Amino acid sequence: MPKPALVLVPGLMCNEDVWEPLLGELARTHHCTVVDHGQADSLSAMARNVLRHAPSTFSLAGHSMGGRVALEVLRQAPARVERVALMNTGYLARDSAQAGQREMQVRYELLKLAMDEGVETMARQWVAGMVAPSRLQDLDLIERIVDMFKTKSVDIFKHQIAALLNRPDATQVLKNLKHPTLILCTEHDHWSPVSQHQAMADLMPQKPAFVQIMGSGHMCTLEAPIEVTKALRDWL
Repeated sequence: MPKPALVLVPGLMCNEDVWEPLLGELARTHHCTVVDHGQADSLSAMARNVLRHAPSTFSLAGHSMGGRVALEVLRQAPARVERVALMNTGYLARDSAQAGQREMQVRYELLKLAMDEGVETMARQWVAGMVAPSRLQDLDLIERIVDMFKTKSVDIFKHQIAALLNRPDATQVLKNLKHPTLILCTEHDHWSPVSQHQAMADLMPQKPAFVQIMGSGHMCTLEAPIEVTKALRDWL
């Protein structure tokens, strides 16, 4: 009997390496596939790409931007998804006020750095805010993240930034979400804080599993793979 399918959706500038520490354990019970967003420049296009390559029904886990893509998959084809895990992510459209302008400025500054000095230079600056402060001296972790970002081009970075800046509001998706759901967040994620995940859980008509991992930053699958794997195994 074939294993049930689990589709894993990476975030901004990430690839299968962001899921690699979890795959050995998850593959014991599920056929795991990691999505490649290609040149897509919108979350809806990324979601269509997931659906194009996924089996008829599947479990779905998205990290960071991948969580937003997962919500778009649920908007487009909820009946195909058996359960969903939303990790270190968000659901609101970009704020039209000062906070949204600041987000756009920060993202475009990183894009300009990548264009002027290369993806690696950008990644080394960016990663400082992506992991827990206690892990900044963990050179193996830092190099692993930088090496992963280096696999993506400046054009891909530009397209994915456009997708995030023009993201749709997923409030109604969450209000309609009745799938078995895991909401996973981390103590030191300043991009997607715990409060944002609690707001997502509060919108859902059925209470999700809610896991907060202490001591980790945004890159939870690489910073705390044992804890994240356990949360996903329990959800599955």
